[in-house]
Formats: sequence, C-alpha cells, structure tokens
Amino acid sequence: MTTLPRQRGLTEEAADTAIDTACRLLRLPSIRNEFNEIADRAVKDQMTYRGFLAELLMTECDDRARRRSERRIKAAGFPREKSLRMFDFDANPNVDPATVHTLASCEWIKKGQPLCLIGDSGTGKSHMLIALGTEAAMKGYRVRYTLATKLVNELVEAADEKQLNKTIARYGRVDLLCIDELGYMELDRHGAELLFQVLTEREEKNSVAIASNESFGGWTKTFTDPRLCAAIVDRLTFNGTIIETGTDSYRLASTLARVEQPATAN
Repeated sequence: MTTLPRQRGLTEEAADTAIDTACRLLRLPSIRNEFNEIADRAVKDQMTYRGFLAELLMTECDDRARRRSERRIKAAGFPREKSLRMFDFDANPNVDPATVHTLASCEWIKKGQPLCLIGDSGTGKSHMLIALGTEAAMKGYRVRYTLATKLVNELVEAADEKQLNKTIARYGRVDLLCIDELGYMELDRHGAELLFQVLTEREEKNSVAIASNESFGGWTKTFTDPRLCAAIVDRLTFNGTIIETGTDSYRLASTLARVEQPATAN
C-alpha cells in the first residue's frame, strides 16, 4: 500500500510533488494538469480555501463529463461530425428551427418516442439525424448510428451464425438507434422481417430515429410485403415526430452558387 508523507511546513517544491503523487493515486488527471494555473488564479483573486477547493473539484468534474461525452459520441459510430449549430435553417425553410431545438432537449428519447426525417438527398436529413444523435450522446444517452442496409446485413449474418437474439438485444439496449438511408435499397422479406424484430424490441421503450429519401407511401419499394411495410411504418410513427425536409437540395444549390460566383465576377 502506497502512503504519502504527511508533515507540516512543506516547501513549495515538496508540496507540488505531493500533489502530483496524490492526483496520480486518486486518478485526478484534470486537477493534476491544471492545479498550478488554478492555484495562481486563487492567489490573484484572493479565493477562500473553500472557493479554491470547489474550483479544483469542479474542474475535475467538468473534464470527466466532457470525456464521457466524447466516449459516447465515439461509441455511437457517427460517420462524420455534424451539429445543429452547423445546420443552415435559412437554406431550407421546410425545417422549423423551433421543432428541431425542442428535439435537442431529448425529452422524446426519455419517453422512448420515434423520429422520422423524410426528404430528398441534400435536404439536411442525415445532418439532423447525426446532430440530434450527438446532442443525445452529450446529454448522457447511449446512441448507435447505422445505415439501414448495414444493419440488415449484420442481422442476416447474425441469424446465419445463430447470434440473432444477442445482436437484437445489443441494438435494443441503446437509448437511441439512428438508422440512416432507409429506403435507398429494396430489402428482401427476410431482411425486412429482421429489421422489424429490432423495431419491435425497441417499441415504446427506446427511441428510433430514421432518415429516408422516400415518403411513407413509397416504402413499399423497400419493404415489398404490404402488411410488413404497414407494420414498420406504424412502429416508426406512433407517438413520434415527422419532419419533412422537402425536395430541393440546398447542398446542390450551395454548390451551384459557388460555381456561379466566379462567372458573375467576370
């Protein structure tokens, strides 16, 4: 067992060494890294002992919260970084900022409600899906992002390897499952049924958020069995929020605007 020498009248150098050793033993990396700066500020601002101690402890707490958020965001598997701050609401008037910022509070995740983002390519639905998923991870929720086809392929492989129940349970445990690009490819009946099992596992317990380029009426091209299609739509819309991002690609419009600018200047 490692013990630290405890004596009065330590020199500044000895005190720094003792603090460094104690922080290592107690696993307080933020205090260890920022102690000197906080101590100097405490002297300058004439902090009380209690104020100084509170500043040290809050520094450690804040840094641990930040690292936990970073781990949850990394575990979610987002393909790229997106935030609501980066979303251009002016470029897409179909999207109501108030609705999106209400979703960012994550009350719908707390209630286990679904979210559907429907619109053509370039209208911002994947951006919002990732951004809202990131908000959820930052607020302490367990989040998982996946492409629809990747999820179905994983389920099919799990079924072949007799690991289906384990895989479905793993997807069932996360607080928010984000499924992107639903509707881009036709799914065979077996794949659609496996996806339906995942949705059923999560129904009214944990939230599902999807992004699709097809309106619900066009989902029969993805889920070719009409009854199964209707059941999946029901699972994804009951007590949920539906945001239609429209058909005009602001991503394309932005690209064309950049191309036209030099021509206009000439």
